[in-house]
Amino acid sequence: MKTAKDPRHLERIKAIKELFAQSFATQSNSSVLTKKVLKKKASLDKQISVAAPTWPVDKLNKIDLAVLRLSVYELNFSKTPPKVIIDEAVELAKQYGSENSSSFVNGVLGTIYTDLKKKVK
Repeated sequence: MKTAKDPRHLERIKAIKELFAQSFATQSNSSVLTKKVLKKKASLDKQISVAAPTWPVDKLNKIDLAVLRLSVYELNFSKTPPKVIIDEAVELAKQYGSENSSSFVNGVLGTIYTDLKKKVK
C-alpha cells in the first residue's frame, strides 16, 4: 500500500519537480530518474501529443507535462504495473496541478496505455 513516505512516491515527487524546473531552465543536478526521462523526452512528447491532439505539448500546463512525461516513461520502460503508474500520476496531478489536471492526466495516460496494449498484441 502506498504511503506518503513510500520511497517510490518520494522519488516520483522529486522527479516531477525536477522535470518542472527543467521546463524553464537547464538544471545541473538532476536525479537518475529525471535524466532517464529527459533522454527520452522527444519520444515521450510524441506519445503525449498523439494521445492529446488538441493540446500541443508546448501549450500544456508545465506541471501536467512533467507528470505525463514521467508517467509515460514509466509505462514504456519500467516493470511497475500500469494501473499503479496511472493511479500515482493522477494523485500527483491532484496534489500539484490545477483543478482539471487529474482528469486530463488520467485521460491521456489511459489512451497511451490502450495504445501500448495494442502494440504488444
